[in-house]
Amino acid sequence: MQRGFIYLVAIIGWFSRYVIAWEVSATMDLGFCVSALEWGLASGRQPEGFNTDQGAQFTSPQFTSPLLDRSIQISMDGRGRALDNVFIERLWRSVKYEDIYLNDYPSATAAIAGLGRYFRFYNCERPHQALGYLTPQAVYSAKRDTRRIGAQKSREAQA
Repeated sequence: MQRGFIYLVAIIGWFSRYVIAWEVSATMDLGFCVSALEWGLASGRQPEGFNTDQGAQFTSPQFTSPLLDRSIQISMDGRGRALDNVFIERLWRSVKYEDIYLNDYPSATAAIAGLGRYFRFYNCERPHQALGYLTPQAVYSAKRDTRRIGAQKSREAQA
């Protein structure tokens, strides 16, 4: 942004890379993180596990209780565990280089609108090499049968 900055939190599907929920805030408070979590949990799918870093927002009872109440295992990145959050770090790189740096939004309102457009593009139009050139939405919407996705990748590689 041309003046100031905002914090961004996102909930993504580990396998599909689908951005399930995201929120922004002018401060690094707990509220926007819990809001994104609630939005993600309201999607109707319950993950087996949930990975975060060890920030105060993510270790607070307000954030962890909804996960524990649903018997979702919580994994928190520790020192030397950089690969635990490789998918979200890759998303942050994509957001920065494919949207934020190119648009230099003049305000938080413009940034929020731009992020909405970008995440729709990222989920629905942008194919991912790691997903066999499918979009995150295609993988997220498909059955969770990895053999089906693998077979589709194999057919595409042969074509």
